Amino acid sequence: METWRFIDSGNASPGFNMALDEALLDWHSEGKIPPTIRFYGWNPATLSIGYFQNVEKEINLDEVARHGLGFVRRPTGGRGVLHEHELTYSVIVSEEHPAMPQTVTEAYRVISEGILHGFRDLGLDAYFSVPKTADEKNQLKNPRSSVCFDAPSWYELVVEGKKVAGSAQTRQKGVILQHGSILLDIDEEKLFSLFHYSNERVKERMQQAFKKKAVAINQMADRPVSLKQAKKAFRQGFEKGLSIKLEEYSLNKEEHEYVNEIMTRRYNNDEWNFKR
Repeated sequence: METWRFIDSGNASPGFNMALDEALLDWHSEGKIPPTIRFYGWNPATLSIGYFQNVEKEINLDEVARHGLGFVRRPTGGRGVLHEHELTYSVIVSEEHPAMPQTVTEAYRVISEGILHGFRDLGLDAYFSVPKTADEKNQLKNPRSSVCFDAPSWYELVVEGKKVAGSAQTRQKGVILQHGSILLDIDEEKLFSLFHYSNERVKERMQQAFKKKAVAINQMADRPVSLKQAKKAFRQGFEKGLSIKLEEYSLNKEEHEYVNEIMTRRYNNDEWNFKR
């Protein structure tokens, strides 16, 4: 059984969180570290947006500020995510790893097996759902919504027909970086206040549709699931789903300095966060 590295970096700033994911990708591409799975949280709660999103067109920055949220652009695609009551994960693994399919969608399915087993460990009947209709497939290329959990994706993880995890992936330097959100709870009013809409009726219609499409763990579980319980379940889920053993690791001083350099240069930089 292969041993991968496991890092629980706790709560950190939005800039640090994205910089550490990028640093892990760099280190793995250079052969300095084995494949790695990381769990983390956000301080403050943060709105992250996908690499290709247009801030001026899509994001209500006044509401982001009013709620005291952090803000950062991810290096991955996808839509906007409110990181608040959740477990965030990232997976860093070589494209050439024997367990990784060559296509993005199939690699997404393999990596997400770990999340699938985590949900099942919590007693939830999660399964993969694939967009089937022409309309659903078209939305993959042209999502109607700026909200991650409102947009369809390949191999969605669903429980009772509702999306329970949102993930995004990039491939750089021969390495796959997939990260995503596993919702414990969700504040729908706050989430939908963070985006621009053509009018209030459209916002209300989209929010009502969202209730039918997405759900958080504690809206379904028989008893409340704590962050600690979620971490245990999904750590075991990744080990089972990927047939690996996870070995804990903490960053050293030099590694922290490298992450801080990336954070300053990119993710704390307005040119990066607001460039589109």
